[in-house]
Amino acid sequence: MPVVTPEKLATLQQHADDIRNICILAHVDHGKTSLTDALLATNGIISPKLAGKIRYLDSRPDEQIRGITMESSAISLFFSMLRRPAPEAAPVPKEYLINLIDSPGHIDFSSEVSTASRLCDGAVVLVDAVEGVCSQTVTVLRQTWTEKLKPLLVINKIDRLVTELKMTPGEAYIHLSKLLEQVNAVLGSFFQGERMEEDLNWRERMDERVAATAAKESKLGDIESEAGDLQFEERDDEELYFAPEKNNVIFSSAIDGWAFTVRQFASLYEKKLGIKRSIMERVLWGDFYLDPKTKKVLGRTHLKGRNLKPMFVQLVLEQVWAVYQATIGGDHGKGDPALLEKITKSLNITIPPHIARSRDSRLLLTTVFSSWLPLSTALLVSVVESLPSPKVAQAERLPELLGSSPGAAHIEPSVKDAMVHSKTSKSDPVVAYVSKMVSIPESELPENKRRTGQLSAEEARELARKKRAELARAQTSEGNGMEDLTVALDSATLEDFEPQVEERKIDPEHLIGFARIYSGTLTVGDSLYVLAPKFSPANPHTAPEPQKVTVTALYMLMGRNLESLNSVPAGVVFGIGGLDGHILKSGTLCSQLEGSVNLAGVNMAGQPIVRVALEPVNPADLDKMIDGLKLLVRSDPCAEYEQFESGEHVLLTAGELHLERCLTDLKERFARCDIQAGAPIVPYRETIVRADEMRPPANKELGRGVVASVTNSKQVSITIRVRPLPGNVTEFLLKNPGAIKRLYSERNAVDETETGDGVEVEQQAVEADENVLEGKSLSLDELKKQLQAALESGKGREGWKGVIHKITAFGPRRIGPNLLIDATKGGYFPKAFAPEKQNGDGSSPKADEALKAAHLCDKVIYAFQLLMNQGPLCNEPVQGVAVIIEDLTVVSTEEETSARDRLGRLTGEVIKTMQQCIRQGFMDWSPRLMFAMYSCEIQASTEVLGRVYEVLTRRRGRVLSEQMKEGTPFFTIQSVVPVAESFGFADEMRKRTSGAAQPQLLFAGFETLVDEDPFWQPFTEDDLEDLGELADRENVAKRYMDAVRRRKGLLVDGRGVRVAAEKQKTLKR
Repeated sequence: MPVVTPEKLATLQQHADDIRNICILAHVDHGKTSLTDALLATNGIISPKLAGKIRYLDSRPDEQIRGITMESSAISLFFSMLRRPAPEAAPVPKEYLINLIDSPGHIDFSSEVSTASRLCDGAVVLVDAVEGVCSQTVTVLRQTWTEKLKPLLVINKIDRLVTELKMTPGEAYIHLSKLLEQVNAVLGSFFQGERMEEDLNWRERMDERVAATAAKESKLGDIESEAGDLQFEERDDEELYFAPEKNNVIFSSAIDGWAFTVRQFASLYEKKLGIKRSIMERVLWGDFYLDPKTKKVLGRTHLKGRNLKPMFVQLVLEQVWAVYQATIGGDHGKGDPALLEKITKSLNITIPPHIARSRDSRLLLTTVFSSWLPLSTALLVSVVESLPSPKVAQAERLPELLGSSPGAAHIEPSVKDAMVHSKTSKSDPVVAYVSKMVSIPESELPENKRRTGQLSAEEARELARKKRAELARAQTSEGNGMEDLTVALDSATLEDFEPQVEERKIDPEHLIGFARIYSGTLTVGDSLYVLAPKFSPANPHTAPEPQKVTVTALYMLMGRNLESLNSVPAGVVFGIGGLDGHILKSGTLCSQLEGSVNLAGVNMAGQPIVRVALEPVNPADLDKMIDGLKLLVRSDPCAEYEQFESGEHVLLTAGELHLERCLTDLKERFARCDIQAGAPIVPYRETIVRADEMRPPANKELGRGVVASVTNSKQVSITIRVRPLPGNVTEFLLKNPGAIKRLYSERNAVDETETGDGVEVEQQAVEADENVLEGKSLSLDELKKQLQAALESGKGREGWKGVIHKITAFGPRRIGPNLLIDATKGGYFPKAFAPEKQNGDGSSPKADEALKAAHLCDKVIYAFQLLMNQGPLCNEPVQGVAVIIEDLTVVSTEEETSARDRLGRLTGEVIKTMQQCIRQGFMDWSPRLMFAMYSCEIQASTEVLGRVYEVLTRRRGRVLSEQMKEGTPFFTIQSVVPVAESFGFADEMRKRTSGAAQPQLLFAGFETLVDEDPFWQPFTEDDLEDLGELADRENVAKRYMDAVRRRKGLLVDGRGVRVAAEKQKTLKR
């Protein structure tokens, strides 16, 4: 197919009905980029022979080396097909523009999938015919569900069923049926979950209405009529599922360049069998059989014991299998020439003589298939027919999307109407969404690239002048070449030689917005407001007030290249220049500020968990590195950058592979200096448990975990009790930090007088709330009710009765999974669930007032927050701990000093004493170190299963389940691996299994991996007898704890201790 010019594509952008915005989603290595190659070949961008091998959209060198996609990239494709304007009319050619985004499948880059899916209207979901539904397949299907994208299923790599698994067509049909069932089961689970939620909401609304009606003391008949108005709508899930007869399933092999839908074969057999195409489409997949005598279609019940093959096997799969047999089957993979000739005649295909004589049987195979079942035709026809245009998609998707956006009630109706109906006139408001920023070198921008074959007159003259001068020099050197050589040798001296320093031309990076326009028409030079992700139209002028930017350039995204555009209408995916410094990662562009809309609520699937401290090799390059880090953070949707109090510059990434890519980008593109990365900083959590073997409590009279202490000046006495929280309570608090944050903001229970670290804690709390989705759904009453139920159910519930009304604070960061409970007789502390802020907690005393315990409440709460953020074991955050304040007493002094003077002196003392008390109470129990864990999914064949287990065991992994995939020799192993042991895990797994097993790691929370007290020492007679006083076995928990303490510069117990020194060997002996 000829090369399509950018001008042609730009004209097609004006017709919104003929545009399709699609993204290609799948698990890693399921063939997304190879499939895209086949589509690019139709536009003349790459050679059809190289399709599937060149992986054109993997434009980064590391993507080509590793063979996986790391960044989502977009390209615009032209497609023309014959369509009938009316049922009886003759078909006419119709042109379409397909904006295609190829996304990564590796779990480290799932944030790229999130950004790609928000810009599209439809999704092509690929599934490997052999591996089936994998972890990322479920993730991308969930992404299409939440973003309301219409999916199209491609079952890829069907050639593996023929060549690797050696299946017969009948076995392959059963295998494909089961695979389709698995994919539909995933969609069914999403639908079921949504229906259950809707059913619950409906029941609650019913109860509220019936209760309200009953409260009015109306008649029973009225109640029934009220309830009758609110009928529960049953929704049909028939349209959700994939079914070949609906034309939303494509069977393909991207590497061999073929694909087909049931509709294609139905039209093929329509004339041959004399069955209408519409009927043929319905019966070609499923339990339908063709009677060879009568040529009628039979169901399973009419077989009468005859052993007939399903129509899909007989009419479709056997034909595909025959092509494989004829080209690469037979003895030594040479094929069957007689069968091949028969096939080519029946299909009316001519094979060029040079290919027919070729020894390359695969070339023969791809030639036959590209003529018979070209991949691009099947896929693009299905995309055009099954997936919606931007106008249709926006009308379906946007009402719900706008309803859930911040400040939805304050969006101007004209803006909403323009977006839903995809209006494109100049008078309509412009709304565009920038999903991510892409870094492009300056030399790659279209304005800096000269088009090939287009020379200006001045450039042509200059080129001719240079060529003439070179020719003249060459002629003179031929004449007196030897004389010049002797003169040159005589005059040459080493003293005058100065090596020329090669100047490295720096190619600066520019950030381009990866965007989608929803309404209006955007032109170069237009001014737009940039709305940050936290913007709400309810308060448009709150700080930081949105800035106005001028659009400097618009681009058509063409994979590795960009093409300049003057304007873009609604419904187009495009690149936008001029946003550098105004958008951090994502944002909304709007032509008006009042009544505008904020679309920047993309749900990122993967959170950055791997932290690495960076430093330049040359200290003079520090500023370069910091600037490079800021640029990297803006251009990567998932990377984050922090500067610790210790001065460390820390990069946060989603995983090991993501970290490697970020460091490469930083060194080669953004910072352009040598950078060394320290050992990865892995987060831990600290907690306490009630173990079987614990040392006796420190104070037997008061009980375990109870500490009574007095400040240094003997003016304040504090008594606290530390207890482990029940597991279900901790889990509940971890799931709902958003609701807890809202509790503070709505009830004004947060004291704003904190300075320094307190302000930082508040900022961190806001950041922590950014991506919490589950917590947002709970109202304050539900939070209270569910927390009370969690506290008062389960083991040991007697001690937690009525505690809900005494909760003073959550920590750390005011949203954490630890509780501060007020059990003082006077109830001095403000309560979190109190109806309003209590007057009289009086943290700031009046001028003549005597000092009371209530004045110290905020100091005690602050000490609690500090210690929960930096625990006693190794300064890591604490979880699952309840601190109960039993007594807080202020001792009156003989000096007549005002409360204000005493408060200033006592603040530090109270905070320090409170921290010491909590630390002692914490250590009175059995402390545990909790490890950050990855859930790990591995697909491996039976041959390498033993090696997979070996690597998992060495890395302290724990296998959760092992399932064999039916019809394949593959096992799916679900396990958990500590993040601390995961560095180099994927490489070791690949090396040990010779590349046969590839782990997928996803952060899965914190877990007590080593059930051992880091400070445990033998104290019972049995332990002392078995292990001796020194406990001659390694305490694994202590080893991890000491490693963290050493990194943080804290004191490490036992360092450099010499025991029985006279018995030690010396180096001399």
